[in-house]
Amino acid sequence: MATLDDVRRLALALPRTDEKVSWGSAAWRVSSKGFVWERPLRRADEAALAEAGVPLPDGDVLGVRVADVGVKAALIADEPDVYFTTPHFDGYPAVLVRLERIGVDELRELVEEAWLQRAPKTVAAAWLAERHDEGPGTTREQARP
Repeated sequence: MATLDDVRRLALALPRTDEKVSWGSAAWRVSSKGFVWERPLRRADEAALAEAGVPLPDGDVLGVRVADVGVKAALIADEPDVYFTTPHFDGYPAVLVRLERIGVDELRELVEEAWLQRAPKTVAAAWLAERHDEGPGTTREQARP
């Protein structure tokens, strides 16, 4: 089970990342571009999930930027107990994550891939090169940029 403290630690370990409060919740950015954020559910979200028969999360929810809506759909289809969305995010390349249902290793991969999507290409390339030099454990998106 992952926590917001895990998100904070993982996100802030990445180059050029900062944390700010947005709409009363924590958000992490790379070079002023958001890539992960705390996303408490609103009444409209809860109503939409209930109407769709999707169980409400038991704990904190994280919003995560993904490469495109196809990746979003695949994550939700593969692990609907972990990943979900609400009508607010229709057509937007972001997925919601039940932190109580995701392990820290999977969360790390998700945060790093989100960061890679938003980081400047030169910064992402330098980070990937450094990780490659360190050996195994690089992300799936290693081919980017």
